[in-house]
Amino acid sequence: MTLMVDDILTEDAALWVRHGAPPVMEHPHRHDDLELNLVHSGQLEYLFGGSRLRVAAGEVAIFWGGTPHQLVDPHDPATAVSWVHIPLTEVLGWALPPEQIAVLLRDRPVVVPVAVLARDVDAMFATWHRDVLEDGESTVVMLETQAFVRRVLTAHDARSQAKGPDVPAEHAPSAQGPTGASARATAMAQFVAERYRSPITPSDVARAVHLSPSHAMTLFRRVVGTTVGTYIARCRVAEAQRLLITTSATTTEIAHAAGFASQSSFYETFRQICGMTPGGYRRALR
Repeated sequence: MTLMVDDILTEDAALWVRHGAPPVMEHPHRHDDLELNLVHSGQLEYLFGGSRLRVAAGEVAIFWGGTPHQLVDPHDPATAVSWVHIPLTEVLGWALPPEQIAVLLRDRPVVVPVAVLARDVDAMFATWHRDVLEDGESTVVMLETQAFVRRVLTAHDARSQAKGPDVPAEHAPSAQGPTGASARATAMAQFVAERYRSPITPSDVARAVHLSPSHAMTLFRRVVGTTVGTYIARCRVAEAQRLLITTSATTTEIAHAAGFASQSSFYETFRQICGMTPGGYRRALR
């Protein structure tokens, strides 16, 4: 990935903030963060889970980075974007309503125009970038990003309701209470996000929410859009990708740290999901 930025990349243990021109992405990638994109000018065009998605100037997109995504045609010099990445484990600790967590975990972004948020969103993102870059302040920024995500999801819910029956079911607020399918699927996702580095199986995930494996697998796939086994693999590969890019650890060390039972299973799963070996991925992005 070749980065073309106006400002320095900034990151700490919990928060990653960036502002500038879009990067060149030669391959789809994944990561285990909630990603916020704010397009100040120009536009972003993604291949997202195999579908084309455009985010125009004046729009904000929020999505879980575990779904493969790739920027295409990012060479317009007029395009300026702000990014914020928040670890999924942090987001799951916000106690969002289960219906909203389910929307975030789907394989399509939430996109809303900033005009409906009644805030100077451009200034807000600039403040976050300045706070993290200049002051090393992430605690307050994390609280503010949580409030911002909640506002975006509320606006998305309102717009979905206004559109009526044409809105896909997965975008509409669930009629189920906190013990319904969305809550169970959210609990399973959180269980995986907190424990994927350990040897867990889909059966372990099912037991955590007191469901039979077959019932849990069906429910999870219906709400989240993928199987529990694939979700575990995505979390592990996303962590491996992060370590490949940000550390000099060996692939053996990374396989263990990301929760893979063996080097061979690490290579096989990584190649299946990313289309290349871990070493090839590291070389391509460095």
